Amino acid sequence: MTRLPSAQSLVQDSADLARTLGHPHRLSLLEHIAQGERAVESLAQLSGLSVANASQHLQHLKRAGLVQTRRDGKRVLYRLGDGPILPLLAALREFSEQQRRRVQAMVDDSVYQPDTLEAIDCDALLQRLQDGDVTLLDVRTEADYALGHLPGAINIPFEELAQRLTELPADRPVVAYCRGPHCLLSHDTVIALRARGLEALRLINGYPQWQAAGLTVETGPAVQ
Repeated sequence: MTRLPSAQSLVQDSADLARTLGHPHRLSLLEHIAQGERAVESLAQLSGLSVANASQHLQHLKRAGLVQTRRDGKRVLYRLGDGPILPLLAALREFSEQQRRRVQAMVDDSVYQPDTLEAIDCDALLQRLQDGDVTLLDVRTEADYALGHLPGAINIPFEELAQRLTELPADRPVVAYCRGPHCLLSHDTVIALRARGLEALRLINGYPQWQAAGLTVETGPAVQ
C-alpha cells in the first residue's frame, strides 16, 4: 500500500524548494531557460556568470526538478522541468510587485503605481490585436526574440529604445512585454514611452506565460 506523504514532509519539501529558489542567480537562470532551451555557456553569458558558477546553480535547479536536460551532440541543453513552474515564478513576482508598491506608496513615489503602469492580460491583448489598434513591442534581447515571440511583435531591446522610438507608430497604443515573472523591462518601457508622450501599457505576463497558455508564437529573428 502506497504511503501518502505526511503534512510535515510536504512542508519540508516546500521549504527545500524555497531554499533552492532563494538565490537571484537561479531565478535569473530560470527566467532565461523559460524563453527556450539553452546550453550552459549561453546561460552563463546571459546571466553574467562564469560557466562553472552557472553549472553549479543549474545542478541545484535540476536536483529540485525545476530544470531538465537533454544532450545535443556534445552540448547539454537545459529546459524547464515539469509542473507549474511558470505559475510559481509568476506568484513570486506578483508578491514582490505588491511589496514594491507598498514601499513606493509610503514614500509617495508614483513610479510603480497601478494607474501609472496600466496593464492588460492575454485575453484583452488578443482582442486588441484582432482589432488591429495596438503595436506589440518585445523589449527582450534579439536572441530571446529569435527563440520565440508573440505574433507580429516588433523587437526593440530596451537598451536601444531611446534611439529607435521612430520605429513605433505614433497613432496607436504600444503594448510592451518582456521575459516574464522577474523581468522589469516592460515596466521601464512603459515609463519611458509615456515620458515621451506615447500611449503605452504592459502585458501582465511575459512570453513564457503566453506560450504556456498554448497561444500562437512565432520564431526567427526580427526583420531589419
